[in-house]
Amino acid sequence: MTYLAKPKFHHPALPKNALGYTHRDYEGSVSTLCAGCGHDSITGAIIQACFELAIEPHKVAKISGIGCSSKTPTYFLGNSHGFNSVHGRMPSVLTGANLANRDLIYLGVSGDGDSASIGFGQFAHAIRRGVNMVYIVENNGVYGLTKGQFSATADRGSKAKRGAVNNDSPIDMVAIALQLGATFVARSFSGDKPQLVPLIKAAIEHKGAAFIDVISPCVAFNNHAGSTKSFDYVREHNRAVNRLDFITGREPIAVDYAPGELEIVEQHDGSRLALRKLAADYDPHDRIAAMNYLAQRTALGEIVTGLLYVDRDPEDLHEHLNTVDTPLNALTEKDLCPGAAALERFNAGLR
Repeated sequence: MTYLAKPKFHHPALPKNALGYTHRDYEGSVSTLCAGCGHDSITGAIIQACFELAIEPHKVAKISGIGCSSKTPTYFLGNSHGFNSVHGRMPSVLTGANLANRDLIYLGVSGDGDSASIGFGQFAHAIRRGVNMVYIVENNGVYGLTKGQFSATADRGSKAKRGAVNNDSPIDMVAIALQLGATFVARSFSGDKPQLVPLIKAAIEHKGAAFIDVISPCVAFNNHAGSTKSFDYVREHNRAVNRLDFITGREPIAVDYAPGELEIVEQHDGSRLALRKLAADYDPHDRIAAMNYLAQRTALGEIVTGLLYVDRDPEDLHEHLNTVDTPLNALTEKDLCPGAAALERFNAGLR
């Protein structure tokens, strides 16, 4: 696969952060996604968040699986560590890397197909174990790389382009993350940069399993009568895509609305998406209340966005396992192999 590199030169007056880096220092290759894809907006939000936090790119490990969303790490933080794993296996690769080197910031990027289907078990165990990471699902409700089949997050009753009706109940990734014990749970919309950037920044600073479900419009496969107002509702479909190797460019959809308000977002096809931003007085520290609120608003056909839950005193996998402060990949042979006497003491403690 060929990637287009961005020019090295840039305007000398570009704003710099506390480290002296410009916005360009956090970018990657030129995106090969469809023009107007919501995933590119998420990429922009990640770049902005890392720039504002003045993160050293080489201290970030970005790990992904398979899918349109899992291609996106190529488009940001080009000077960071990266690993593109197989379909649905990103969480286990990230967990292993985290155990080996706890000093890096781990950014897992996945999609609804990658995490809610083949990788559902991997997602569940990484969350419940409290792996210190930012887990972002770029949620568009269909399989984009294989031409728009329903994903596990598609609403029951929604129709595919050729009229097939989805009769399966949808998986709500936010509800599952809450049930599994994630200590930071949020949902946002790719077009709401004022909300998404602060959420990503907070998730990076959070210690423990931070999960963000981002509803992300696609400009290729869901712009037709019968699409619902849930996850796949934010997608856009161009019927010419299967007849011509060309996708009409669209302007990214952006919103800016106050906490507590309900925003009706008009999609390119004239359909509408109902987004409700959490009110300023919403308490994000009550897990049960968050689950109830989520269920109530879902029943009303609304997609709740914002920080749904955060644990005041989170723990991560290293605390659960009582690992040493030194990253495991930095331990010496003497540390890793302390001898027969130490092994005997350990075994004796298990008898």
